[in-house]
Amino acid sequence: MSDLMTWLEVGGPVAIAGGGAAAWAKSRHPAAWWPVVGLPVSVARLVTSYGAVMDSCGLTVPPSRLRALATWATSRREVRPVPPRRGLIRPTSTGLRLRLRLAPGQEPADVAASAERLRHAWGVHAVYVTEIKPGVVELRLVGFDVLDRVRMPRGVEGGLLRVPVALREDATAFVRDYRAIPHQLTLGATLSGKSMYLRNLVAGLARQPVALAGIDCKRGVELAPFAPRLSALATEPAEAAELLPALVKEMEDRYDLIKARQGIAPGTPDEEITSDVWGLPEDERPVPIVLVVDEVAELFLVATRKDEERRDEMVTHLIRLAQLGRAAGIYLEVCGQRFGAELGKGATMLRAQLSGRVCHRVNDEASAKMALGDIAPEAVEAACAIAPERPGLAVAGDTSGGWSRIRTPYLSLTDAAAICRQTAHLAPDVPALNPFRPHIPPAPAEHPTPLVTPRPVTD
Repeated sequence: MSDLMTWLEVGGPVAIAGGGAAAWAKSRHPAAWWPVVGLPVSVARLVTSYGAVMDSCGLTVPPSRLRALATWATSRREVRPVPPRRGLIRPTSTGLRLRLRLAPGQEPADVAASAERLRHAWGVHAVYVTEIKPGVVELRLVGFDVLDRVRMPRGVEGGLLRVPVALREDATAFVRDYRAIPHQLTLGATLSGKSMYLRNLVAGLARQPVALAGIDCKRGVELAPFAPRLSALATEPAEAAELLPALVKEMEDRYDLIKARQGIAPGTPDEEITSDVWGLPEDERPVPIVLVVDEVAELFLVATRKDEERRDEMVTHLIRLAQLGRAAGIYLEVCGQRFGAELGKGATMLRAQLSGRVCHRVNDEASAKMALGDIAPEAVEAACAIAPERPGLAVAGDTSGGWSRIRTPYLSLTDAAAICRQTAHLAPDVPALNPFRPHIPPAPAEHPTPLVTPRPVTD
């Protein structure tokens, strides 16, 4: 009895301290807690309860007659329902993955419908189901909230016009791929993290042989720090009204280049050309151009009739770039706080051409519907639920109807500007954009030379 009391006196406080330390590590350092505690516990739960969990979730099927007869002949017992065959468990830094071979009569939607039940049964943060091939799905179990402290995964496959800018809630990278989604609309209220998303995007593009053009009608406060890497920058609507026609003219010249290379008649309308600049030889291919428009609403706001005429021209040029720019290697990244029909003529038509959508926290449900309502209606509610305490959190969707929550890692403006200065030599020479290249003041000397030679003071 005395030994038992001794064990209780010693082991009780140790167990309580260990449990408290584990709980503290889970809340403060989940990335370190998962491989030490979370992963072994979750694997043990999965292995020991796999068959029972699949049965309770309705993911088992009756055995085949041959299997039933063989089991009855060998062991004289009834065969239990058969769950999907499980593959090897592969641990990751944020969770674990395993593949399931579906039983006859099952489909991936059956497993996806039980994802929430599997999450509770195995004690993980989330479960995501992905179809690998017919009859095989992959379960991605995420052990903790990866969007709380964003850490981009290593070894993300990039490439030309592919920029990893955020982390998805399933711990995979959200890659902005301009070849797959040429144009995108990014909405977000003040302090929602929209500027942070833009910093990561520009910093990623700055390292690539891509021409960057910017329109920032907030006097350049957002894009001016990136001026060393920009090939063109407009900080006022009047400057934007000159830059956009130049881009349209550049697009038309590229179409003429495609026609000449492929033997297409010069009078063929641009809309009937199905090829693009990527079919040209590398030595003849013009460099891609990414146009970043910050606060697009400033281009629509007018005060006089003269401003209204200028607005109509700019909107027409933007719509032409959105409709025809992809084949010419010109891509749009449009950002703003709100973008709806109330901005004026052409706003809805332009938004329809922006197939990619990223919606940060917005001030009202109507703004979320403007961003996601026409491509993924079920994502509107998720966008409206973003809390102000989590800047950078957003909902990303595309015209396929799929959507996911993402969050951008923190990147200071100083670091982003430094990347643009270091990669300034990568800015390609685009003659059409040279008149709009921003002026870069010379950097101050570390030890400035005095203009007057100092002389010793004498009595």
